[in-house]
Amino acid sequence: MTAEESLTELTTRLKDDAGRNLMSIILYGSAATGEFHTGHSDLNVLCIMRSLGKDDLGKLHAASAWWIKKGHPTPLYFTLEELQRSADVYAIELLDIKTAHRVLYGDDVTALIDVPMDLHRLEVERELRNNTLRLRQHYLLHPEDSRKILELMTSSISTFAALFRHALLAFGEKPPSAKAEAISRLGSVVGFDPAPFHAILAIREGQKRGRDVDVQATFAAYLDRIEKVTAEVDRRLGAPADGQQGNPESLPKAAG
Repeated sequence: MTAEESLTELTTRLKDDAGRNLMSIILYGSAATGEFHTGHSDLNVLCIMRSLGKDDLGKLHAASAWWIKKGHPTPLYFTLEELQRSADVYAIELLDIKTAHRVLYGDDVTALIDVPMDLHRLEVERELRNNTLRLRQHYLLHPEDSRKILELMTSSISTFAALFRHALLAFGEKPPSAKAEAISRLGSVVGFDPAPFHAILAIREGQKRGRDVDVQATFAAYLDRIEKVTAEVDRRLGAPADGQQGNPESLPKAAG
């Protein structure tokens, strides 16, 4: 079953099971930006419901279970009010959805979401720091295993590419939508060579073989550039002028 066939089937199942409670189904992520690659890209779906009580969730079980069994991430279910009120804590995610999405069913509710850009800046730095900590933690588990380290980079590159694009937004830039182009643009702005990221993207997309790169040297450069971007976000943007720090966030759990 192709990606389009899967999306059509999911839409039909949700409409049949949820009825009038279903307001909208929205496709977001790489499948909406044109960077979807079969085998390692996800089909990400957001569903807007009128209500999400226990009985409502029960009616969504069959379609959701079928979708998960097909290997896709569980759909996100929100009421419209919840989605609007979540923009302060999911600023990055909702800004991405507003920027690139495709309506599979119902109304395009993304125009009704107002993302606070001051909190967006805080989330960019927090997520850069959290994901840098996770990267270090996972590296510590297998520091001499080049295969594991390569997997670590190929599994994290999409996250860091997205955060780099949002760093450009926080700097007042209009970033390219393509991952490689956004990384190159940030490299020009911050002052780093984007080659390690381009190499990992090429491996992830099947354009280069892992054995063609020096994994340990690539990881050293990969980590170094991420740390530089995080420091530059902090240096350029600093704390909000009014001293607000946003919502407190716990440190990420240790890798395991």
